[in-house]
Amino acid sequence: MNANQFLKAVEQLQGWRQTAFLLALAERAFPNYALFSEAIGTKAGGKMRQLLDTGWGLFEQKSAENQIPQLLAKLESLSPDVEAYDAYGVYPASEFCLLLEEALLSRLNPSRHRATEASRVATGTVMNFIAFSEGEGLDESELVRLLDSHPLMKEDKVFQRDLILGLKRQRVPKEHYLRELQNLAANDGVSNLGITLSDDEPGRSG
Repeated sequence: MNANQFLKAVEQLQGWRQTAFLLALAERAFPNYALFSEAIGTKAGGKMRQLLDTGWGLFEQKSAENQIPQLLAKLESLSPDVEAYDAYGVYPASEFCLLLEEALLSRLNPSRHRATEASRVATGTVMNFIAFSEGEGLDESELVRLLDSHPLMKEDKVFQRDLILGLKRQRVPKEHYLRELQNLAANDGVSNLGITLSDDEPGRSG
């Protein structure tokens, strides 16, 4: 699947497939939020873990839309203000919140396409992290080469491509498939930035 084919496939996502795609992107990014919350000394990681799990659980509920405004309000209360922290980690944490918000909104309003922008946000998190951590002093062409060859960028591309291929093969959102999808996205607690939750982190999924 080349870049144009991937983009077209993302644009074609709709209904439950789009929601599942967005939730999977959020799941992969969750450790970025949990570790930032741990670093600033809050208990928000565990609360956000519950909220994300609730998002996955909505597939099993016929009247799930009634819960979503309340879930969105809770998400807003747990989302960090990027202006309030002088730490890089606030940006990946905030971008995780954006992905989860898009997932919840897609269930509330499934006719609106959200997957393309969310895909860009998720990839942008990885690109910005690489530029921040390894790109100092590089000119534009050197930075492009770094991004093109970086393992995290390749992993993000493979992850999103495999998500799309798997979703296209699935006719209905069966419970066992969604569990497999969540486990795939969780990646044993390793985020799209290659950072992992420690075993005693309260936001760890287990």
